[in-house]
Formats: sequence, structure tokens, C-alpha cells
Amino acid sequence: MPELPDLMTTKEVADYLRIKERRVYELLRLREIPSTRVTGKWLFPKAAIDLWLARGRAEEGANGEPPPPVIAGSHDPLLEWATRESDCGLALLSGGSLQGLSRFGEGKASVAGLHLLDPDSGDYNLPIVRESFGQAPVVLIEWAKRRQGLVLAKGNPLGIAGLQDLARPDLRLLRRQAEAGSRILFSHLLSQAGLDPDALGWLTETPRSELDLGLAILEGRGDVGLAIEAVAKALKRLEGAFALAIVFAGRHDLLIGARRGSPLAVGYGEGEMFLGSDALALAPFTDRVAYLEEGDWVVLSSAGAQIFDAEDRPTERTIRRSALSGAMIGKGQYRHFMEKEIFEQPSVIGNTLRVYVDPLRRCVTLPDLPFDLAAVPRMTISACGTAFYAGMVAKYWLEQVARLPVELDIASEFRYREAPMLPGGASLFISQSGETIDTLAALRFARSQGQHILSVVNQPESAIARDSDATLPTLAGPEIGVASTKAFTTQLTVLACLTLAAARARGTIDQAREAALSQALFEVPACASEVLNSDETIRALAQELAEARDVLYLGRGTMYPLALEGALKLKEISYIHAEGYAAGEMKHGPIALIDDAVPVIVCAPSGPLFDKTASNVQEVIARGGRVILFSDAKGLTRFGEGPAHRIELPTVDPFVAPLLYAIPVQLLAYHTAVLKGTDVDQPRNLAKAVTVE
Repeated sequence: MPELPDLMTTKEVADYLRIKERRVYELLRLREIPSTRVTGKWLFPKAAIDLWLARGRAEEGANGEPPPPVIAGSHDPLLEWATRESDCGLALLSGGSLQGLSRFGEGKASVAGLHLLDPDSGDYNLPIVRESFGQAPVVLIEWAKRRQGLVLAKGNPLGIAGLQDLARPDLRLLRRQAEAGSRILFSHLLSQAGLDPDALGWLTETPRSELDLGLAILEGRGDVGLAIEAVAKALKRLEGAFALAIVFAGRHDLLIGARRGSPLAVGYGEGEMFLGSDALALAPFTDRVAYLEEGDWVVLSSAGAQIFDAEDRPTERTIRRSALSGAMIGKGQYRHFMEKEIFEQPSVIGNTLRVYVDPLRRCVTLPDLPFDLAAVPRMTISACGTAFYAGMVAKYWLEQVARLPVELDIASEFRYREAPMLPGGASLFISQSGETIDTLAALRFARSQGQHILSVVNQPESAIARDSDATLPTLAGPEIGVASTKAFTTQLTVLACLTLAAARARGTIDQAREAALSQALFEVPACASEVLNSDETIRALAQELAEARDVLYLGRGTMYPLALEGALKLKEISYIHAEGYAAGEMKHGPIALIDDAVPVIVCAPSGPLFDKTASNVQEVIARGGRVILFSDAKGLTRFGEGPAHRIELPTVDPFVAPLLYAIPVQLLAYHTAVLKGTDVDQPRNLAKAVTVE
């Protein structure tokens, strides 16, 4: 039998019940079959018919078990508030009045919330309850009266005066699902107004609750719909994203979770279930994790999970095994997670390189991409915070080495520019958590513009990874400290490998040059360990920095993003005002800030840009600035004794210098914050994953 509509005709219900139409009319005359009448035509709600057939099960749930403590049926904000505030221990499962009636009849709910109009009598609820349950011992309580009407955008910009206006072809109408009482009422009111409900401009989007309908109008996805007055009032308060875990007094075996915008994951244990933000949060408890998708909600018990999508349809989400464990997120011998993560960088950079670089052939081996790097006319890079600075370094690399034009945007601003994007272009998104909401929104904008989507993330199961055409994961492992350290350097490692792969595909480097740069990358872990040997020296420098009110960071070329990143680190965890500048910009304003109370940190490896940076630094020294210089042996020799403090770093190819010079600025920020007594791992006002705009 083909799938039946939510509202069946007389012929359809006769076929469904395997009786003659004459018998249906007899049942109608006796008022023994659930029905409704619209414009003189008998219609039969399928959910109510199913309930009528299952009437004998109304007294107890399936298998003789008492029904669960759930209120099913109509969504009502007042009922939702009363349930929450009364601490009654009942869970809400809003799917529409007819669905609630069906669940109640099947023993899947203790209570059904209803507002079902009987068009013949004009009464609510009582007729259909009588038809559905007959003599079964059910109780109908009149709990509240609802004021319903048309919900419009603020100020009624479209000038809608009443139901008659809904026939206008320019209007986008919203209506609830077929099981909802407001849908039945809306159809009845439209018919009374002389309109054919099926001939109006309904959107395909089907709000599953009164609030969903109001939110759709608030966000401009529709123009008008029927809802209760409380929704119109609540629209002023609806904003933002959430991940919720709802517990019930007296029901230790019941937990309901829901997400919109923010990440939420389900953890599967042995006879126990968990909710958490991601696999990292769940690592101490289980390694079996399923990520909820946008709009999903889940009902957990000790026996398992029932997941529903944004349309309240039962669904399944893939259960993955996480490589994380509780042991991986301890501090070990270190005082803070940030310190531990700084010292893990030689290891995690090496782990990442082993995935992307063939040590025998000395060449990059990326996973297969669903597009040709040689054919990409332009790459757009978008990210936030530290990840943005990694993308900034990648812009230098891709343009210099691969000759690939790159546009770079802060993700929170990218989509507002509405930049024209070239056909066949690629967009690269960088995020440690893979859940950064602004980066995710930028990704979706780029996809709407027909771009190939590539991401660099530390969480392969994250939303950004799932929405990408291809993902290049970093192997940083769990990063607990809010201020990113090892995630940043592994992002740089992956981006360096991407650059070499693009350069080879585009024919801008030969095999010998690729081998040389690959070898330079392989030397980074050992050089990083050497930098960490300067920890005590940098700790001593932090004593001076901790007394400062303002700090400047300078760099040229790929060291400019490092200057910005160093300033960000100091701001994040020590709360000292710091700014990063391109060294050549000093004479365009910032040099006015220089005096002996403002430390100036300079990253200047020897190389093609060294002399120009040195000139800028001499200008700072001439004005009494206290310069802390990070350079290699050759650079320090050429600078002489001018800087107040000089830290020698290993000599490396300029291509890989950003990976190395990131470490001392991290250490300097860390030790300064420790001396100032701030919360290094969880700085004030900051979160590890930014999941709100």
C-alpha cells in the first residue's frame, strides 16, 4: 500500500481499514470513528485512526509496563514553564496534539497535551478524546486557554491585516506539522475565510513547535504563521545557540539532551550513557562517541539512546571510537596544561609530519583531495583567533612557494563582505575544535558560492570536518589550555605540507626544492626541543615583562603573524595590553608609543628580510625602547649589543621559521602569566571552543 497522507479521505480510510465506504459513513453517523470536517468534506487523521484501533492499549503501555513519565503532544511555552518550575519529574516530548494522543494511546506517555478543534461542534479536545478512547478510563483536564493568531515580523512590514491577505502570492506562509492542533485550526480558519488551504504559498519548512515557527519568522525564513500569543512575546527573547542536558528529579535513569549551534556528543558506556561537548570531555568515561547534528535531541537511559532530528523523526548518528583517553588529558609532571602542551610540541609536530611527509622520498603525501590544486584559481582562507594567524602564515607560503593567489579573512567578518568568489575556487577553514561557530558560518557561505571546501581541524568528527569536502587533521592530541599552543604549531605543520603539495601540483618547485623543504620540516621537532632548552632564560625575561603595562611585538613576512600571535598570547593569559605590528609599520604611528617602559619583542631570523627588520629595530633602540630579540646566531651577531635581551634560536630554513619562533613567544607569555598569578589554563572571559557568534 502506498504511503498514506496524514489526513485521509473517506476512500483512503476505507481502504486502510479494509471495509466498504458505506461502513465508514455508518461509523460517522454513529460518531464512532475519529474524523474532522473541512469545507464540507470528511477527513480522517491517520494518527487518530491508529489510536482508535489501539484503544485497548490505553490502560497500560507496551508489554504491560506503566507508561513513562512523559508529557507528549502539543508544544506550549506555558506548559513547558510549568513542567520545569513544578519539579514534577515529567519530561516534555512535543510533537503535535495528534502525535501526543497517539503516544498516549500506545502507552508511550503518561499525559497528552491537546488543543484539537472539532469543526462541527466548535468544541476542543472532548470530541476526539471520546471518539478515540470510548469508555476507557482516561481523564481530560481543562488546564489553560490559548490565545492564537497570526504571528508576523516586527512592525508588520508586509501590511498583513487578516486571513484574507494570506492569498497574496508574495507571502511565504508557515504551518506546523500535520499532527499539530494549530495546523488543523489554521486549515479550518482559512476555509471559513473562503480560502483554499492547498492553494496558498506554503513553505516546505515545517516548524515542529510554536517557538520554531516564531523563530523562523524572526530570522526572515517566513512571513506569517498561526501560533499562540506567547510566542510573539517570546520572540524578543530568542537568540543565540545552546547545548542542553536536562535531568529529572527522581529519575536518575532519564536524561534529555538537545543542541542548536553548540556541539553536543553522546557517550556510550556499558550500562551507562553520557552527554558531553565532545570526545575530549567524554574521554575519562568512554571512547565510543556519537555527535549530534544541528537541531538533534536525544533521550538517554542506562539502556541506550534514542536520537531525533530537528523534525522530531527518529534517526541514528554514527558511533565512532575515539583515540582519546583519560590518561591523555592529565597534567603529568607539569604545573599547568599550557606548560605541558608547549613541551609536547616536538612530539606532536613529529607525529603530524609522519602522516603527511614520506621520509624516504622526502616529499609530501596528502590524502586524496576531491579537487585539483593545480586548477584552483584562488584560495580563500578563513579562521578566528590563533587559527587566523596560522592562516596568515599560510597565505605567505602559498603565494610565495605555490604561486597560488590567496584571500584571507577573519571568519566572523567574511560572509558579511559577500565577496565574489571565483568558480572552481577553494576555501580553507582552520579551527582547533572544529566547532567555531563563525568559522562554520563562513564555511557554509563559501559552500553556497560553489567553492571546494577544505578544513584543517584537530577534531576529525567535528561539525567543520563533517561539512567539508576534505579534511586535513592535525595530530595535536587533546589541548586543554584555552590559549592554543600545540594546536597552532601543528596547524602550521599541516599548512606547510599543503603548500608543498600545491607547489608540486602547480609546477612552481622542482623535486630537489621539495626534498630540501621536506627535510627542513623533518628537522623542526629536534630544533623545537632545542628551543625548549631556553626555558629558564625566558622565565627570567618574564620578570621584566610582568611589570609592564604595554608590550609591542614586531616581525616581517611570516614573522608578522607570529608578532600578532605573541601579542594575543600575552593578552589572553597575563591580561597585559599587547599589540603586534608589521615592523615596517612602526613609522606609521606605533613608534610614538616607544619609551623605556614599553618592552618590544622582535622575531627576526636571518634571511632575506633580516636587514629591513634590523633597521626598524635600531629606530626603536634609538628612542629608548627595551628590545627583546629572538634570532639565530647569524642574526644576533649582526645586531650586536643594541637589544636589551637576546635569545638565540637554531638556524633553520626561513620556510619553517614560523613553527620554531612560535615556541619562545608562547613560553614568554606563559611565564609572565604565572608570575602575575592569573589562571593560565582558563583565563577570564574566554572559552576553549567559541560556539556563539
